[in-house]
Amino acid sequence: MEEDFGSSFITVEDEDGNEMELEVIDTVEYAGSDYVLFLPADMDEDDPDYGYVILRIVEIDGEEQFEDVEDQEELQAVYEEFMQRLFGDEEE
Repeated sequence: MEEDFGSSFITVEDEDGNEMELEVIDTVEYAGSDYVLFLPADMDEDDPDYGYVILRIVEIDGEEQFEDVEDQEELQAVYEEFMQRLFGDEEE
């Protein structure tokens, strides 16, 4: 992903055809794959579904696309990697 000033946003569509605007928070490489951490940009913070969204970057037909992380152990490990990157200094 390109680094630039200000927030980056993308719109993704779920399997039901619902669109969601996501704000890019960070990217990380873990176990040979790249992941992106997002926060919903079009959802109220008080909404019970509000929270981090982690998607894996995959290449399909030469294009970068996002896919869900189905494996819960992998998802937890990637989440912990993001939290360490974002908040690791606060624990010291």
